[in-house]
Amino acid sequence: MRDDFRAEIREFLGTRRARVTPEQAGLPTYGGERRRVTGLRREEVALLAGISSEYYTRLERGNATGVSESVIEGIAQALQLDEAERIHLLDLLRGAGTTRPPRRRPAQQRVRPAVQRVLDSMAGTPAFILSGRGDILAANHLGRALFSPVYADPVRPPNNARFVFLSPHATEFFRHWDEVANDTVAMLRAEAGRDLYDRRLTDLIGELSTRSEEFRRRWAAHNVRMHTTGVKLLHHPVVGDLDLPFETFPLPDGPSQFLLTYTAEPDSPSQDALNLLASWAATDDGIERSAPANDSQPADSGETPD
Repeated sequence: MRDDFRAEIREFLGTRRARVTPEQAGLPTYGGERRRVTGLRREEVALLAGISSEYYTRLERGNATGVSESVIEGIAQALQLDEAERIHLLDLLRGAGTTRPPRRRPAQQRVRPAVQRVLDSMAGTPAFILSGRGDILAANHLGRALFSPVYADPVRPPNNARFVFLSPHATEFFRHWDEVANDTVAMLRAEAGRDLYDRRLTDLIGELSTRSEEFRRRWAAHNVRMHTTGVKLLHHPVVGDLDLPFETFPLPDGPSQFLLTYTAEPDSPSQDALNLLASWAATDDGIERSAPANDSQPADSGETPD
């Protein structure tokens, strides 16, 4: 099972090497030199990291036994990794050096009633509990109204990644769809680095890889990202355009659960639209039914024996 992590290490480090040029790394170049690789060579990474070329080559091939924190930090600096990428590399190296059980279907993630009450108390703020896979585990009423196109998918729980890549309505709902698509894949890649043996996650990645060329192309890039704050530009089928700053907060309950909230700038058109959405949601008894029809079919959600 460690071979999965070793393959991920090889591909991740290879793609990181390819994006850093010798000039960016501060290495001398010579006009007549013909380079057969894009980016840095392995020996150049080793030089920058202060380790032998043989050791780095073994590490890139997934031999993570006994690798020290100082070596990891040296490689991270040589490859100019950001914080999300450094954490991802640590996750992969940890997985490669650990004997793990076969892929498993983890227990269904639950949201405590007290957490749901917190969501419901945030009446003027769309709020959600999401898993690391992008499953919407819980939401308040305004959250369900805001994401009514996502809830139109009959598969439960609703999943952001499935909506982004498989719904024909995603490019209209997310006004900057390319950016959302890149972020979605980068977050799934980071989650996979934390646990390659989560069967629900690997099933989701397999489904998206099979059905979406856009997903396959982005997945092959091995980009990872921490996406904890920003602004989402949405087009809601009822109230139109909204520019909503968002914040995410990790929860202590369960694996990879976090609170996601959206707000609007005071006295802005987006605040007016959010107020209108709240009024519509308060009078509409079928938020999910009022969302655009979704052409996808429910995936088989039955449990399979391990």
